Amino acid sequence: MREKIEYWLVRAIAWTLGLMPRSLARFVSDGLAGLVYVLFGRLRRVGRRNLEMAYPSLSPEDRQRILKGVYRSLGRQLVEFCRMSRYTAANTKGFIRTEGLYNYLAARDRGKGVLVLTGHLGAWELSSFYHSLMGHSMGMVIRRLDNRHLDRYVNSIRCMHGNKVLHKDDFARGLLTAMHQGETVGILMDTNMTPPQGVFAKFFGKEACTGSGLARVALKTGATVLPGFMVWEAEERKYVLHFGPPLAFEATGNLEADVVSVTRQCNDVLEAWIRRYPDQWLWIHRRWKTRPSGEPALYSGKHGAISGSHPVAGDSK
Repeated sequence: MREKIEYWLVRAIAWTLGLMPRSLARFVSDGLAGLVYVLFGRLRRVGRRNLEMAYPSLSPEDRQRILKGVYRSLGRQLVEFCRMSRYTAANTKGFIRTEGLYNYLAARDRGKGVLVLTGHLGAWELSSFYHSLMGHSMGMVIRRLDNRHLDRYVNSIRCMHGNKVLHKDDFARGLLTAMHQGETVGILMDTNMTPPQGVFAKFFGKEACTGSGLARVALKTGATVLPGFMVWEAEERKYVLHFGPPLAFEATGNLEADVVSVTRQCNDVLEAWIRRYPDQWLWIHRRWKTRPSGEPALYSGKHGAISGSHPVAGDSK
């Protein structure tokens, strides 16, 4: 019963925001984002803690400005998701464009598959949807939603134009198959993991347990690793889907060392993009929750974290 109530509540909000003029929907979403900021203190504390660690030299006021921007960015995403089912190549021309598509096309044409390195930055849900809308369908590695009704609903929108989902609980085989078939798969690489699914690599100067699946598949198959991020460009008043140049790496024969090296490169790319758009990244996630053996927890007490250094694998809360 609870799942059904949640489902119909979400459908009602999506239907309402989807029918509103964009400016009105943005106004409403800004209000909802502000309400969430005020009501959910634990998320706010986690965001502040992350910003303290990542930007120790910033003033508290600047970190607060970034954190509030995160909520506005999430509000924009809510509006876009509620409207996505109505989007076409024609009616999105005025507010979405792609930059660096040649990088993607060159990677795709190699025929060894493309692993799109991305994260919870900007409009990550809209990015894969828009890419498929423009004729380039892809796979997405996702975590199942706890509410099965919402999970089906969200995936039905994600996959409207040929995209498919690969679930985290059984994605390795799907990834390998997709790469052997020359397909494209997007992977969100910026969530906390635990060994053995993750390896430690620097992220904003601190060791972060990072999913190693992308690196292992790339090294095994020769697939291209290509950065891809859709961000809100305030000066243009547009979303821009950026495809950067592919990562350059070579296997040395020491698999585990190579996996760490490639994963470190991925984190470096992610960090560089987040530093360009700090108010569009999901700072309210406990990214550094899992610690190397012997290190103290970075989230405790007033920061609203659960004690202990080894959460459930892939915990994103």
